[in-house]
Amino acid sequence: MSNYEQIAVQTRDRVTTITLNRPDRLNAWTGRMADELRGAVGHAGTDPDSRCIVITGAGRGFCAGADMEGRQGPADQGKAGSGATPPPTDVSFPNAPGPDLGDTYPGRFGYFYHCPKPIIAAINGPCAGIGLIMALYADLRFADEAAKFTTAFAARGLIAEHGIAWLLPRLVGEAHALDLLFSSRKFTGAEAQAMGLVNKAMSGDTLMDHVGAVAGTLANDVSPRAVAIMKRQVRASYSQSFAQSLAIADEEMSRSFSTFDFKEGVQSFVERRPPAFRDL
Repeated sequence: MSNYEQIAVQTRDRVTTITLNRPDRLNAWTGRMADELRGAVGHAGTDPDSRCIVITGAGRGFCAGADMEGRQGPADQGKAGSGATPPPTDVSFPNAPGPDLGDTYPGRFGYFYHCPKPIIAAINGPCAGIGLIMALYADLRFADEAAKFTTAFAARGLIAEHGIAWLLPRLVGEAHALDLLFSSRKFTGAEAQAMGLVNKAMSGDTLMDHVGAVAGTLANDVSPRAVAIMKRQVRASYSQSFAQSLAIADEEMSRSFSTFDFKEGVQSFVERRPPAFRDL
């Protein structure tokens, strides 16, 4: 999929930036946006010219949740709200290194976890409902300290959907998670940082520069293979015992010693030069 209507995609310097692009609606979520985002992440995840994915919003919002009022075409009917059916676009990463996640993470955003490239959410404004859930599936989150967040569901007579009941307590703890879910209260990027929901909150005029620097490091200074395996190790560990996780680590470390990236990592350190790691 390359002709996007509700997102914009650009790959530069090994970083793919996906911008939710309905600024007049604060990038409110639709079925078409879901399909386009899924396709764009799927493409970037297998594109050798991309090593890191950044998701942000156009204008003053990140994603204000499901579009409850916007007029939608046939592709959006029945999918703009809280519907449980995932977008139909097929996304798979059959050649991704690391432990096989199998069917551990199904659902609307499970493909974020399966994608071998690191995914960063740059939360530049209002982030609510399904927009918040999508951001929680990212590997790293950075936010405008003044951005407003809300789970929103209880205030709409809805429940904790799309895996947020599993995700949120693991990020912020049960007490914070139940507070945010039960109350549907609004909270800022600064509070999101304090409770561990985002990695860092900062002034809006520095957000994209900071995200660009982090993405640049992930795209150029570290091994794509190592990052892909570590991402899968962590996500696989949620359903493993310590012994199982340790056994996989031992196996993957043994494999790493024979790879180009290990040899290049050591050689570049000895020669005091930037590493030239291979693409996935």
